[in-house]
Amino acid sequence: MEDEHGMIPMGGPDEVEGPDGPPTVKMRNAAQQEVNRLLDILAPERAAHRMGAKTINVERHRTPRGCILQAPAGAVTVSWFPDSAQGAELGELQVVAWKGTVSRPGSSQRASGATLVEELVLRPVEGRFGGLAWRVNEGATYSTDVLAARCNTLLEQWIKADETEPEPE
Repeated sequence: MEDEHGMIPMGGPDEVEGPDGPPTVKMRNAAQQEVNRLLDILAPERAAHRMGAKTINVERHRTPRGCILQAPAGAVTVSWFPDSAQGAELGELQVVAWKGTVSRPGSSQRASGATLVEELVLRPVEGRFGGLAWRVNEGATYSTDVLAARCNTLLEQWIKADETEPEPE
């Protein structure tokens, strides 16, 4: 079953996508840049202060590999887990929506706990127009901007939940 050049085909297009070897340094750097861009959108290291801007009661905390967006009734956490330099993957991004208060790593204040509501596990993949996108294990793909909007949508449910809760008697 050789081709016209005497070569034996080693696989078809229906087999696993992607490069045969581990990701390059360039690909790893691109993934880290997209993670940093996502975190800058969600929880900038230096918050912009605008005169007359409506403040929403959301605490935004940066961690070395993620962020915590804490609203009064719930939170959204974003965590990046890069693969090892010898690994075949770039890493994985976890976006988790929580009901309740999430304790920050290293904080002396411990909250009573939070309950997991929704979790997205995403992997960086090549985007349609170059660059990187984020693919959920089930197949949906997000650009970094759309993923940031999705995180904010998850957070809004906890902001609205706090506004609609009746005052304690």
